[in-house]
Amino acid sequence: MYSETDIDGAVAAGALSPDAAAGLRSFVATSRATPAVDEESFRLLTGFNDIFVSIAIALVLAAVAWIGQSLWAPLGGVAVAAVAWGLAEYFTGRRRMALPSILLLLAFVAGVGSALVSLIVLNHEALGFVRNQPDTDAQRQIAAALAAGVAAITAGAAWLHWRRFMVPITVAAGAVAVVGVVLGLVTALIPAAREAIFPLVLLAGLAMFAFAMRWDMSDRERRTRRSDVAFWLHLAAAPMIAHALFQMLGIFNGEIGPGIAAVVLVLYVAFAFVALAVDRRALLVSSLAYVLYALYALFHTTGAVELAWALTGLVIGSALLTLSAFWQTMRRQVVGVLGGLAHRLPPVATLSHA
Repeated sequence: MYSETDIDGAVAAGALSPDAAAGLRSFVATSRATPAVDEESFRLLTGFNDIFVSIAIALVLAAVAWIGQSLWAPLGGVAVAAVAWGLAEYFTGRRRMALPSILLLLAFVAGVGSALVSLIVLNHEALGFVRNQPDTDAQRQIAAALAAGVAAITAGAAWLHWRRFMVPITVAAGAVAVVGVVLGLVTALIPAAREAIFPLVLLAGLAMFAFAMRWDMSDRERRTRRSDVAFWLHLAAAPMIAHALFQMLGIFNGEIGPGIAAVVLVLYVAFAFVALAVDRRALLVSSLAYVLYALYALFHTTGAVELAWALTGLVIGSALLTLSAFWQTMRRQVVGVLGGLAHRLPPVATLSHA
């Protein structure tokens, strides 16, 4: 399986002419009965060897973490980060293997964060924390500031990894860490902000969505690495938006009435509109659990107790299948409604050879 980035690389290396590359893209679009831009494809596997290597990497990193932690708690994270970087030099830098590259990036960032957290835990008393005693406001502020510091260093580590290897998911990992920095600083400086954590997460999710759209609009035809970066950013932004919004509605705080359930369904329709407009399905997936529960509550209140879950699955599953089958047709209608914004969104049902 070859990605758009591979094809562009082949053209740049002279192994494939631009006309041949355009013809290949056109053939793939025709054979799939869908334009390449609408596939929302991203590179995850180049072959089964990716899975084989990923399993081996996971075993090595788990062993290194165990050995390092047994010697000194922070050493486990340091060892994982160091080994992950070293392995990335070969499997990412030279072999360009997709799944191992993602795993090694996540391991590197997690290793850095884990080492810092372990260091803080070892020195909790020096930082003013006492076990088995309720935290004071001052201690909560210190904890929030420390969390922001850990997130900032982790974001810096992600940036270094991006500069060296340019794995698309790295930008999303760094963006999530930056969100952690901002939320940590806000709650540290303004203790009352902890009561408004979900609105803050929602704002962060919307900001990340805007950041993802910036990457998306720079590659409307989704032929370069920038599209892969946007994919992971959308995947990170979607749960922040959906989880925060539905938590603010109190979906899982008890029984929900028909009114709230109807609001959830309306929001899901709005998410579908946005997903069709930007040609990204992450919002629909992230909010799926909430709409399933809301529709179940509606069926339950109407008396269909025994069949509530079955009817919910049938309705939502059928709706998603219909949306998938007629994605291009629906996109054409949605983008048409947006008027002047259409030229900034992925093209609909066409494949440009420019």
